[in-house]
Amino acid sequence: MENILVAFGLTLIAGLSTGIGSVIAFFAKKTNKKFLSVSLGFSAGVMIFVSMIEIYQKAQDALVADLGDKPGAWLTAIAFFGGIFLIAIIDKLIPSAENPHEPSNVLADCESCGDCEVCVKERKKEKNKLMRMGVFTALAIAIHNFPEGMATFVSALQEPELAIPIVAAIAIHNIPEGISVSVPIYQATGSRKRAFLYSLLSGLAEPIGALVGWLILVPIMSDAVYGIIFAGVAGIMVFISVDELLPSAREYGEHHLSIYGMISGMMVMAVSLLLFM
Repeated sequence: MENILVAFGLTLIAGLSTGIGSVIAFFAKKTNKKFLSVSLGFSAGVMIFVSMIEIYQKAQDALVADLGDKPGAWLTAIAFFGGIFLIAIIDKLIPSAENPHEPSNVLADCESCGDCEVCVKERKKEKNKLMRMGVFTALAIAIHNFPEGMATFVSALQEPELAIPIVAAIAIHNIPEGISVSVPIYQATGSRKRAFLYSLLSGLAEPIGALVGWLILVPIMSDAVYGIIFAGVAGIMVFISVDELLPSAREYGEHHLSIYGMISGMMVMAVSLLLFM
């Protein structure tokens, strides 16, 4: 029971970090894009390294022990790419205009126009557009965070020590997602409270995903199920890193900054794994 509470707690922390992004959007006139670029690259490095070096191997060990060498190795690879295809399909079903993982200039400053009738109408139209974009972005993030929450919960349930860096990496990449929700809604409504609420609700999809994972997976958990889920988690993490984090890191800063951040994340993850051997 204690492990379940820890797993839920870690997943909740990862999901609620969208609220941190919302707060940053309200109180920081200018976001440090270089820091954001390095942070996203760092997050990608952590997730890629731990997925390929640790999670994939643990999944294969569990499946080989249950099914034998060859079937276990094959099923690990199939589950890994199955996780990639699952998250890729979710991204594909979300229109790119509302997809928070498509690079966009969400941090740009809003410039006011004149007070003539045409400008007033244009501003009203723009506010409606911003509100729609913010709401759809929140929905898109919620859809995307659902399997992330399930993956994080299962990881934390089986290996709490291994899940902590994963939670930290997801939390880092959820911060700009919170910004992408709160900025358009705040500019459209002028309400910090409303923008923060939408941002927070989109992040709550992660603990909801954890709850579904607990209700569905825990009663049938075995070495084979554990291996398949862990391999799928590894695939999800790699796709998120390559499709979301690294492109966003390059968008917010220089190309080399994102790579330096990624390598730093891999190094930190390698050292942390070696310390727990």
